[in-house]
Amino acid sequence: MQTTSLRKGENAALLMERTVLAVAVQGLSADVSALLLGPDGRVRGDHDLVFYNHPVQDGVSVAGAAVTAELPRLPADVHRVVILASADPLQPGAVFTRAPRLTITQGGSSVMSFTAPDFASGETVVVLAELYRRGTDWKVRAVGQGYASGLAGLATDYGVDVDPDPTTAPVPAQTRATTLAVLPVDLTKLERQAPGLLAPARQAGQALADRGITGRHAAVYLILDHDWHMEELYESFAVQAFAERVLALSANLDDDGTVPVIFSSGREPFLEEIRLDNYRGRIGQLHTQVDWGWGSVSDAMRRAVGHYQESGATDPAFVVTQVGDEPFDKAEVRSLLQNTASLGIFWLFVGFGRGKLAFYKNLNASASASFPNVAFYDASKNPGAVPGERFYTGLVDAFARWMRS
Repeated sequence: MQTTSLRKGENAALLMERTVLAVAVQGLSADVSALLLGPDGRVRGDHDLVFYNHPVQDGVSVAGAAVTAELPRLPADVHRVVILASADPLQPGAVFTRAPRLTITQGGSSVMSFTAPDFASGETVVVLAELYRRGTDWKVRAVGQGYASGLAGLATDYGVDVDPDPTTAPVPAQTRATTLAVLPVDLTKLERQAPGLLAPARQAGQALADRGITGRHAAVYLILDHDWHMEELYESFAVQAFAERVLALSANLDDDGTVPVIFSSGREPFLEEIRLDNYRGRIGQLHTQVDWGWGSVSDAMRRAVGHYQESGATDPAFVVTQVGDEPFDKAEVRSLLQNTASLGIFWLFVGFGRGKLAFYKNLNASASASFPNVAFYDASKNPGAVPGERFYTGLVDAFARWMRS
């Protein structure tokens, strides 16, 4: 039987039988695990993390570097099985450089393989693939998404309560006291409703504190590019991870636990929201309601301005606008930036994707036509792999200068 080689983002049908997913890692010691997810994109309980200390759950088992899924035995409330590889926590500083190779076997024969592009941003855990229901059948999707937050950080994003990294050294009492002194934001609500966001929220709070705007408030908005070239980044959870980091930032700036999300697609931008109590898998749920197309960035921006003005908010607005390519409505974008300078709205264009972004990078290149309420941050092609401290520095640096002025 010929083996099919999958590319990142591709999917393929599976036979309704025993499926073995074997992982080969070069260059470091790694653990293989699986997550069983319900229809809401989160685990049903902590038992849905299948790993070496809990190797069997509802038809899914882990043995060494292989995950076995007995597809006919999976309960009806399990909609996805996510396959993970994580650097051994007993090897401090170990990160992925060469991507693991995944081989998928059914009926005793190798039928598919997948090797993601190599990593270069300190990734310590990789989502290799996911098995997912499509009607009464099962399919596999090649993901290849790396993260720098480790297995504990990724697992809590899916609702798993895991023990802290055993290799993390205790923080001295004096250091803890200093950190707490500059992070007065009350994260009690976040700890109760979204514990998986607690670590990035603290990182965001530290970035704000380092720039002298702790305790300042702003209404955070998120605009997401939904052009066809972004499809792979939605399917690989990159956009979901990005939205979660913005939500964690908003917990430090706005106490309502909600970020309005606007999808830029076509001439009618789709507005919804992501909240502390619904964020897991939220972007995946929402974006399927939006058509792919060449979106009008200016229309999405106008939608954000209108929502902000109608809300009656007195705090400034921080509009994080993710862009994946050059806009076709450049003149309208420039006009909007100029007209909103006096409205208390700060625009941060965050670039990630495969398109050209020269327009956004050069918005403030001319001294005669600069925008004091605009900045650009290049988050690379994989923002989820950028370490939290560096990510939030890029996200809040220009915004903090604007707030102080």
